[in-house]
Amino acid sequence: MQKDPTVIPLAERCRPATVEQFIGQRHLLGDGRILKTMLGKNTVYSMIFWGEPGSGKTTLARLIAEHCSMDSHFLSAISAGVADVRKVIEKGRENRKNGVRTLLFLDEIHRFNKAQQDSVLGSVEAGDIVLIGATTENPSFSIISPLLSRTRVIKLERFSAQELETILRHALESDEILKGMNIRFDEGVQEKLIGISNGDARRMLNILETAALVSRQGLIDQGCIDEAVKNSFLYYDRAGDHHYDTISAFIKSMRGSDPDAAVYYMARMLHSGEDPEFITRRMVIFASEDVGNAVPQAITMAVSTLTAVRLIGMPEAEIVLSQCATFLASAPKSNASYMALRRAQEAVRKGEFTIPMHIRNAPTGMMERFGYGKGYRYPHDYPEHFIEEDYLPEELKGSLFYEPTELGSEKTIRERLKRLWPRRFRSG
Repeated sequence: MQKDPTVIPLAERCRPATVEQFIGQRHLLGDGRILKTMLGKNTVYSMIFWGEPGSGKTTLARLIAEHCSMDSHFLSAISAGVADVRKVIEKGRENRKNGVRTLLFLDEIHRFNKAQQDSVLGSVEAGDIVLIGATTENPSFSIISPLLSRTRVIKLERFSAQELETILRHALESDEILKGMNIRFDEGVQEKLIGISNGDARRMLNILETAALVSRQGLIDQGCIDEAVKNSFLYYDRAGDHHYDTISAFIKSMRGSDPDAAVYYMARMLHSGEDPEFITRRMVIFASEDVGNAVPQAITMAVSTLTAVRLIGMPEAEIVLSQCATFLASAPKSNASYMALRRAQEAVRKGEFTIPMHIRNAPTGMMERFGYGKGYRYPHDYPEHFIEEDYLPEELKGSLFYEPTELGSEKTIRERLKRLWPRRFRSG
């Protein structure tokens, strides 16, 4: 019985029927490229398709199976288990005896644990099945090494704006339901639809389908687009690449003193459901590592923000988060205290040098007789509460681990230390 097309999503209705109809991924499907060459020779290797949502991973796998006349089985690691995979493997063994190739497409393969991924190794190696795994996460971290060594990693790119426009035009011209609705766009709205799709063809078509549904006599204006997207989320896997890419962009924007970019990436994370405490903990680290003593109050503000987030909760806490993020981004920067730690750690790795006797602890009379604490001069007994003394081990005398910058409060710190320790700051 044929399915009613009105219950099939537009993105599914618009899938290309042949490889030639596939739009995009020319680095894979252009002349002389890996997939084009493979299909030209009617040869299929086990592969991992790595790409963002809506980049065509499932569609390509279906087209490959069709083009090469394979017995194809499409499973999702979200709902399938090892038992389901084994059934396909058994079918693959039977097919192999009859000269038929079997494709196992495993969507979201990164959701399979090590044992589950292990279950396909032998069959891939024996040729019982051709495996195409699809993942949105970096295979280096999400796919076990033995499986990576038996497959080819194929990176799919986001669709360009021009490619999305072609896909959109094809949908409007070929889909029977849309054609019957006389779909057209208000000025500038088509470009906005393509822009908010963020290279994701499926997202674009889903938004288009909803916008068409709420349109008046087929005219899609900005209000239709807003209605279609208001309950949708940007793709953001809190355990995957987007999680790390976005928090990296946030940190680097603050480090680069760009409060606009910083608050944008923070808003993007919050919109996508990121834990606000995670964002705040990163700001606490940033306040110490990247602002440091240039603005000593930064660490206090970041810790206060963490407390506020815990006490207030969302959505009101986002106001506090924005204040902290823009403050940290706008503040003078210094990683001098962080670098001091790194230099000191490097010195520690070179050896455990002897602590000078005069600054050792002497809690007993016997230790005093052995010279512990002998000759120690109490700084508070001297002018400015300072006396030039050797505190570092003999082997490290004169070492300069902490080099304050001339920014913010650290300028005052630097001037004082240069005056107190001229030998250490002789070069600066």
